[in-house]
Amino acid sequence: MLPLQLIMNNFLLSLLNVVCEMAPYLLLGFLIAGILHVFVPQKFYSKYLSRHNKLSVFWAALMGVPLPLCSCGVIPTAIGLRKEKASKGAVASFLIATPQTGIDSILATFSLLGLGFAIVRPVAALITGVCGGLLVSRLVRDDDEADVDASATCPVEQGSSLWRVLKYAYFDMIRDIGLRLVVGLVVAALIQVAVPDEFFLSFGSQPLLQMLVILAIAVPMYICSTGSIPVAAALMLKGLSPGAALVMLMAGPAVNLASILVVHKSMGRRFTSIYLLTIVGFSVLFGLLLNASGLEFQLSASQAACCADAGPSPFKLVCAIVLTLLIINALMMNIFSRFAKRPLAPDTVVYRVEDMHCSHCEAAVVRAVEEVAGVEKAKASASASTLTVKGPATEAAVRAAVEGAGYTFKGVAR
Repeated sequence: MLPLQLIMNNFLLSLLNVVCEMAPYLLLGFLIAGILHVFVPQKFYSKYLSRHNKLSVFWAALMGVPLPLCSCGVIPTAIGLRKEKASKGAVASFLIATPQTGIDSILATFSLLGLGFAIVRPVAALITGVCGGLLVSRLVRDDDEADVDASATCPVEQGSSLWRVLKYAYFDMIRDIGLRLVVGLVVAALIQVAVPDEFFLSFGSQPLLQMLVILAIAVPMYICSTGSIPVAAALMLKGLSPGAALVMLMAGPAVNLASILVVHKSMGRRFTSIYLLTIVGFSVLFGLLLNASGLEFQLSASQAACCADAGPSPFKLVCAIVLTLLIINALMMNIFSRFAKRPLAPDTVVYRVEDMHCSHCEAAVVRAVEEVAGVEKAKASASASTLTVKGPATEAAVRAAVEGAGYTFKGVAR
């Protein structure tokens, strides 16, 4: 049995290598995501998604692939698109394709899993989204869908364009996924140190069983499309098949228990069934096809465990330090907002709202509440699960707006 100090040294070295490999691509991906967020208006998306034809389904998936939206953040955006007359097939296509990948996760996938996975992942997300959208267009009638709410669009942000790009890229996005990214990196390092090399080799003749095990773990959980990458790379180094890793990268970020419940409430039972079955079915299908292709991804995945003797380059080390400081800053701000007690202004009430996971969730709640008569100003905090409302609006009206946006209202915060 290895001494504890040696295990810790191996863990820290593994963690350092993974962070250094991902950091340059993550920083670039976050910047591109910020540019998309600021300079591509919401109306641009709704313009091409409103037609009730196959082309709108294709455009929805194509536009969703580079967007850095998680499985919870994509839901209010999709509901807003539906309110702006996007077709039900386009909404399904957008819901399925968008959370599976993003410009940041594509670059991070390339950094750890190589060019092959970086190409296969967005292509699989695009095809899955288009097929799911076409199925919904054909099988879901208008009366199968629940009424949707317009509260998903984001409020206009203040400040210069450069400031808004940098704020969204290096604060809002990192605040949204920072903790899950850290968890993913730590889990990846633990897997490399703790899981025996032959563990997944015992499933070598049963790749489908590997995929079913991954699905059982990944579907109910909230897994970030970027944070899942180092975990998948570490599991591949332990013998997980490339197809099973792809199942994790597709199904894990695309759906979770919370998103299933919100989609069911907002879009209806039949829509939700097709949405879920499409994600699960196509992730397994692409996993089997990837295994059957005979392409070798193990060598590219080994980038996740760089040679200890060589060590990271100075550039990667600087990027890792910058990324670490940005994550620490965002997480500290989350902690501060959770525990800071500020005196309330007159006519201000703090409510507890659950199921908010990111800045997109906050924007959806704020937009919904600010349309309520009597609300002068609203501010939501996903980290603290609170909604601060200024104005004489009644609790019942605020509850109706929050629940209409798909979130859980728990009354006045104690």
